[in-house]
Amino acid sequence: MAYTTNALAQGAFFLSGVIGRDFQEASPEQINLGIDFLNDILADKTIDTAMIPYYSKIDFTAIPAQPDYYFPNLIQVETCFFFINTVRYAMTQINRRSFRGDPRAENIQSLPFNYMVERQLGGAMLSIYFEAEQAYPMQLWGLFRLAQVVYNQDLEQSLDRFYINYLKYKTAERICQEFNYDVPPGVIRQLGEYDNYISRSTQQMDITMSKISALSQYNRGVNYGLVNLGPWQPT
Repeated sequence: MAYTTNALAQGAFFLSGVIGRDFQEASPEQINLGIDFLNDILADKTIDTAMIPYYSKIDFTAIPAQPDYYFPNLIQVETCFFFINTVRYAMTQINRRSFRGDPRAENIQSLPFNYMVERQLGGAMLSIYFEAEQAYPMQLWGLFRLAQVVYNQDLEQSLDRFYINYLKYKTAERICQEFNYDVPPGVIRQLGEYDNYISRSTQQMDITMSKISALSQYNRGVNYGLVNLGPWQPT
């Protein structure tokens, strides 16, 4: 069964206490207002990226001698890499100060091992160094802004039910703020649970760090460095 934007808006008005569940229904004007509030919340997620639980990927091709690539709706890049035949090569993200300010040789085309991401209007710019000397297939994984919604749209076509429920409670909170109502304690409590679940579980980051040389005796994996050095025998 579809869960529409109209149903979310009406449910949010019920949760807010602005209209009574047993005595009233949201008017068409209130439905449209609730959808506008919902779109405001979806837009706010572009700066509150911890509350976006969906990662997506983009496949593209590096253009020789081109350093910058614009991607609409891109908010944050998690990983980026390029391919040579069937081998995937990781790229290292560096900050703006290092990418834009550190000394380096310009106008060199080689393997694009470094990249930097800058937010732009409506998306983000991915800049690479070195500029690619040939058309390498590339791929990035990242967060993208959530799409705006319209009247009577089926939200379950693009969002999980738990996230729809979160947005309903978030819209109820926005309605209370706009109508100068106190947010009901149950709404505050439920939003806190959703915040903890989504930000800590869905968006949990791996912050562990380990530095082991590829040639170390403690590295049990087989890599291209060991293969090229000659016969490899486990210890």
